[in-house]
Amino acid sequence: MITESSPGPLRSAPVMVGKSAERQVEEVVAAYVRAADHRDGPAMAALFTEDAVVEIYYTGDGGRTPLGSVRTAARIGQAVAAMMAPHPPRGWSHHTTFNHIVDVDGDTATIDVQFLVHNVVGRAEPEGGWPPGTSGAQGTITPIESGYNRSTLRRVEGRWLIAEHVISHDLPYAFPRD
Repeated sequence: MITESSPGPLRSAPVMVGKSAERQVEEVVAAYVRAADHRDGPAMAALFTEDAVVEIYYTGDGGRTPLGSVRTAARIGQAVAAMMAPHPPRGWSHHTTFNHIVDVDGDTATIDVQFLVHNVVGRAEPEGGWPPGTSGAQGTITPIESGYNRSTLRRVEGRWLIAEHVISHDLPYAFPRD
């Protein structure tokens, strides 16, 4: 089970009993952003149907420019592990989602969310310790990405899995080149 004190890797899509379908879908998105933050390919792959597709667009100029797509759960997991930049020392990323719009129709659901990604980098403690009077968190939090995610999910054997995931970036986006 995932708790706030367990930042380790995630391994599977949550199976949820006693929660509304809408809440179950929201929790899949919550697991998705945690898998992205952890750069955890297996956890990410476990949230998708085997035949899933992720499409990525730049929409900040008012158009819809395709940036790329990834097909199959396994390749989606591999992309998260290989294409996302590693965290720097004392660093982390936080993908946050808000303004969820959820629609459930039987065993199919859609969720449309806004997102922000923040880089969090802690300051190194100076040699000899923190200066007198220093208190609180030391470092920076910088927003680096924003946009919208729209996912279509299917209920498979009691679990909601992402079948299609569309990421629309507000900013131009560069992918690593070989």
